[in-house]
Amino acid sequence: MTEQEVNSLLAKLPVLKAEIGKVIVGQETVLDEVLVALLAGGHALLEGVPGLAKTLLVRTLAAATDLPFRRIQFTPDLMPTDILGTEVLEEDHGTGHRSFKFNPGPIFASLVLADEINRTPPKTQAALLEAMQEGHVTYAGQEHALPKPFFLLATQNPIEQSGTYPLPEAQLDRFLLYVRIGYPTADEELAVLRGTTGAAGQAVQPVLGGADIRALQALVRQVSLSPELMDFVNRLVRATRPATSEVKFIKDYGRWGAGPRAGQALILCAKARALLHGRFAATLEDIRTLAPPVLRHRVLLNFNAEAENLTTDDAVVELLKAVQV
Repeated sequence: MTEQEVNSLLAKLPVLKAEIGKVIVGQETVLDEVLVALLAGGHALLEGVPGLAKTLLVRTLAAATDLPFRRIQFTPDLMPTDILGTEVLEEDHGTGHRSFKFNPGPIFASLVLADEINRTPPKTQAALLEAMQEGHVTYAGQEHALPKPFFLLATQNPIEQSGTYPLPEAQLDRFLLYVRIGYPTADEELAVLRGTTGAAGQAVQPVLGGADIRALQALVRQVSLSPELMDFVNRLVRATRPATSEVKFIKDYGRWGAGPRAGQALILCAKARALLHGRFAATLEDIRTLAPPVLRHRVLLNFNAEAENLTTDDAVVELLKAVQV
């Protein structure tokens, strides 16, 4: 890519955020984390109580990126074929020959919203594993490639436990980021009330296409990260493992630590955040900012931590204090 092409691409990122801001008020951190996951080529899990615009955020992102978009509402009776697709028997009326043809499901889109993913049984949840990790779907022994880019955003409600199936750790690890959405501030909530109870707002215009996003994802991997910061990421991830960690919090409360995929995710996300802010080198701030959404679903705490109401976010805070650059 030429310097002019790179600058042209980077200039679209603030415009993209502005277009999404026409609909989504506040939530700057959440929006940054979602865009980081998109630029890094991973997937994101959004968690928040009802009414915090999780689904609206994904729909607005789809409108602003001009990507083929599908929404899958996860329910207890959803089957894997409802997501992946199925084979149908077709007959050639001229020859009478019959053959099976694969009919793609809603997973075959560039931007997929898996709404309330924890409301479907593990058999159906597991149907997403291959698609998320490998970028293709295997049906009847045949591989069917997913479009590129392929970005899966899943949502779940943390307070509703009736009729839900928590995601297993192996599937949580497939999500690059675990994004938690909190309540808006007083001013933001007032702006939401004004903007959603009057006349219709401005329409969101597409800013990025599929080719732009693929180019940005390739550009992310060219962002610089110093050897010292890469070593810091390595030591930070290794410090999450109770068997070898020297961090007291992890020794006392850790049950299982993060694997190498966590280090890969943190480095890629730090590079993506740097690019999102117009920089070609990732910094310590990028790593520290993205450590919670990268690690919170990859670190497991024991029953002692649960009894003391400690969370994995507390573990990340202690890790960042203990592990020095």
